[in-house]
Amino acid sequence: MGWSIDWLPDGRLVMTGDKLRRQEPDGSMTVLAEQPSNEIVVDGRGNVYINGADFDFLGGEAPKPGWIKLVTPDGELRQVAGDIQFPNGMAITPDDRTLIIAESFARRLSAFDIDADGGLSNRRVFAEGLGPDGICLDAEGAVWTGTLGYSPVRVTEGGGILQQVELPDNRAPFALMLGGPDRRTLFILTVEWHPADGFANLDRLADGPRTGQILTLPVRVPGAGRP
Repeated sequence: MGWSIDWLPDGRLVMTGDKLRRQEPDGSMTVLAEQPSNEIVVDGRGNVYINGADFDFLGGEAPKPGWIKLVTPDGELRQVAGDIQFPNGMAITPDDRTLIIAESFARRLSAFDIDADGGLSNRRVFAEGLGPDGICLDAEGAVWTGTLGYSPVRVTEGGGILQQVELPDNRAPFALMLGGPDRRTLFILTVEWHPADGFANLDRLADGPRTGQILTLPVRVPGAGRP
């Protein structure tokens, strides 16, 4: 089982994990790249962006800066950004011109221009002082993400908070997505989390009781862009 999924323009599913894989129409899986990775997003041209960091996070190894890599429609794999402080969720604007990434350890969202060849340039800060993980975009250009207090927020470029959602005690959001028939439902993937325990929570998540929940909330502005 992989970490993250998205769909190519032709509808085929692609999935990260120990390798980048694509599901074919008959249900079989094809390896697109021998590249372990975390999150994924696909643009409207079929460019696949994956990210990761080359250290053993679960094993307690000291953090190293991460990267974003591109797999083009013809199968070329190359790195297009580095020095990402624990790369997590990514989103691409509807015009396929901007990629936004969550840098969880830096507590910020960063944005890049997407070049004609799929490369990334003009790196800049989109918003700071957050607790970002899985993110999504809406039709007004705002991003739904997490905060340091584990409350999902709708944030503008520059860091303005437009809306904040209070979750039940000790329930942290790990991914957000705008979906439903009109993309006006915010889906919030949550799990019970105790901040004082730090990353000791990871053992509890693996071996303890299953506390995951998907919460939903109707919103005014629909989702846009990818994923």
